[in-house]
Amino acid sequence: MKVAMLAPVAWRTPPRHYGPWEQVASNITEGLLKLGIDVTLFATGDSITSGKLLSVCDAGYEDDRTRDAKVLECLHISNLMERAADFDIIHNNFDFLPLTYSRLIDTPVITTIHGFSSPKIIPVYQKYNNTGHYVSISNADRSPELHYLATVYNGLDTRNFEFNETPGDYLLYFGRIHHDKGTAEAIEIAKKSGRKLLIAGLIQDENYFKEKIEPQLNLQIEYLGNAEPAQRNELLGNAYALLHPINFNEPFGMSVAEAMLCGTPVIAFNKGAMPELIKPEKTGFLVDNIDEAVEAVGRVSNITRKDCHDWSLSEFSSEKMVSDYLVLYKKILSD
Repeated sequence: MKVAMLAPVAWRTPPRHYGPWEQVASNITEGLLKLGIDVTLFATGDSITSGKLLSVCDAGYEDDRTRDAKVLECLHISNLMERAADFDIIHNNFDFLPLTYSRLIDTPVITTIHGFSSPKIIPVYQKYNNTGHYVSISNADRSPELHYLATVYNGLDTRNFEFNETPGDYLLYFGRIHHDKGTAEAIEIAKKSGRKLLIAGLIQDENYFKEKIEPQLNLQIEYLGNAEPAQRNELLGNAYALLHPINFNEPFGMSVAEAMLCGTPVIAFNKGAMPELIKPEKTGFLVDNIDEAVEAVGRVSNITRKDCHDWSLSEFSSEKMVSDYLVLYKKILSD
């Protein structure tokens, strides 16, 4: 079987810092290669893979701001589609635009829908409903207007995360600095619970950071910047708990699975995919507001950290994700 893996070109695959779609595309690619599958990764030129790499650019448009994002995306997608006949199946991790080529080629396209940036993109998915082979990354992130082949949870390279049974006493916020992700809410939870909060992540909304976050930084509330992979493991593993007070219906939540893999319980607002990721009272707490989150901080000691690790390992490993996708590839090709 020859697989073409289409990653985005905003960041390197795998990303140096932020880039969940790129990370998932990398994990699927490397997992398939370990199973002896012939995989060609279509990504930025600085991407890292054990397989073959094809690229139209040296770096992603978020790293090289001289490049026009839409132009780069079109060149990138067409680079794969013009070679489509070389592959048995194309795995699209790059949103809706590649679907517009799918009826012009004979190679089947399986598309992982990593979330909907806007309801306005759904008509493109609808057009290719009967040929698109759509996969959701959680049951919560499904549109009733689309046909799905399956749900496959995002998988982690478990070698990058170490279980820690004896954490520190700080709370951790790990993710984009943006209202959607609840950075300001995490600060309020930490203040009300009287615990130190470490914040790590990409500043996606500069105004939000300057108005809501920066004025509150002090010895108790500390911003560390964007965490490197090695630092990520240390931060997540040593945290008393991860705060995830999201303000939107998040499709998945990689940091939630990563924290639990390290043994760290998660306190999350009960939105989006959180009920699928967290086992209430076993690996963390699902709460509806800040006061409930503060109360949950007081109950973190009731959680057994090994239970967090075992749950995440069983549900959110790269091995499980790759195995699930391989079943879908074979189903599509047999049909």
